Amino acid sequence: MSLVVTGTIGIDTIYLPSGEHREEVLGGSCSYFAAAASFYGPVRMVGAAGEDFPQEMHAQFDNFNNIDATGLEVREGSKTFRWGGKYMTDMDQRESLFTELNILGEAPPPVPESYRDSKLVFLANSHPGLQLDFLKAFGERTLAVADTMDLWIDTARDELTELLKHVDGLVLNYDEAEQLTGKQNTVAAARGLLEQGPTFVIVKKGEHGAILAHSDGSIAAIPAFPSEAVVDPTGAGDSFAGGLMGQIGRMTEFGRLGKASDFDTLRSAMAHATIIASYTIEDFGLGRLNTLRHDEIESRYQAFRDMLHIAG
Repeated sequence: MSLVVTGTIGIDTIYLPSGEHREEVLGGSCSYFAAAASFYGPVRMVGAAGEDFPQEMHAQFDNFNNIDATGLEVREGSKTFRWGGKYMTDMDQRESLFTELNILGEAPPPVPESYRDSKLVFLANSHPGLQLDFLKAFGERTLAVADTMDLWIDTARDELTELLKHVDGLVLNYDEAEQLTGKQNTVAAARGLLEQGPTFVIVKKGEHGAILAHSDGSIAAIPAFPSEAVVDPTGAGDSFAGGLMGQIGRMTEFGRLGKASDFDTLRSAMAHATIIASYTIEDFGLGRLNTLRHDEIESRYQAFRDMLHIAG
């Protein structure tokens, strides 16, 4: 089932607690999402970079057979979005050192005509007004899911509130769920967000897993895979979303489960989302996903299922 994503294409600088750091790392929500989703099926990406975007970074998308980068615009005269961050000893916590919006302050990239029949739409982190405008291009969609961040909750809450009326699902971090609802309890925050329009809400809690709340009243909790090699957590949440949407597309395409927004479909897809995110954090940027094999994903997925088995 056709899947499209829009979001940021970025160049990152990352500092680790050990003092190790990397500069000029391919990043951005669209990049991580597309790379992760590509392991489950074709994914179309819509994003924009500046003329300073290195060709070798552009070429990384070619390493993933299922990524259609027709919608990636490299805009002459513009500069690529850049972000720098430093992780604390607790790798779930980080400090932003700089954010250069650059091309993100300009008009968004156009949606290719060949993408407009996409059935699954993911709105990776960007201004909610732009997310809603993008969504209007897909009149045949069967599932639309959005991500957001604290910046938009602070500066564009009205637009975000309107967006929630038009999407089927929302994926966000625990801190953002609390900020948006004023509720510290994760389940209460998720249920509060359901009242604003979505059919389901997934609240990510880093190394503590994720919570799924559904409008049918169901709740599910899934742990994170217990990774031993945590190098760079950047992009883990976007990879989680990519794995989620990719697996939803794969399951609904082959009739393995019901509707894309059904509780059982979502809960099953969350397990794959967790696995693909656990590989992302093993290297800087898309490094680990560039070398990842399908048999590795399946092996870790089976280990995860065994780990969760509870005897009657």
